[in-house]
Parts: sequence; structure tokens; C-alpha cells
Amino acid sequence: MVRAKLVKIGNSRGIRLAKPLLEVAGLSDEVEIEAAPGVLTIRPSAHPRAGWAEAAAAFDPDGLLDDMSSTRFDDEEWSW
Repeated sequence: MVRAKLVKIGNSRGIRLAKPLLEVAGLSDEVEIEAAPGVLTIRPSAHPRAGWAEAAAAFDPDGLLDDMSSTRFDDEEWSW
């Protein structure tokens, strides 16, 4: 456990986190902070598209699109 003081930053307060704490926690430039009475929880920020590539690779593309069908434009107006 490490003790720290809240420091004034303009109208707000801040806390300095030592590099070893950041390394152990795996925190970098962007974090998510959750507040509850008497507790602040700081987590690494999740990337919005994390896991998308894996999910897309596992997805079966069959059935994504309907079978091709002609429209009135195709039947009546379109010509080569």
C-alpha cells in the first residue's frame, strides 16, 4: 500500500501515481475511473473495438446477405 496526497490542480484535485504502481497495475495513458462512496477504482481503458477482429474471423458469412433478386428497375428500366 502506498499513501499519496491529493494536490490542487486548478479547481480540481489530482494524485501522482508512482511509475512502479502504474507498471504493476498495467496502466498507461488512458484509464477508466469508477467512483463509489469512499472508493475510486482505476482500470485500464478498454479499446472500443477490442476483440472485433477475432469475432469477425469466427463469424460464418453464409446467410449474411439475402439471395439476389431483381427489382422493377432491373426488369423494366436497366439496359446494357
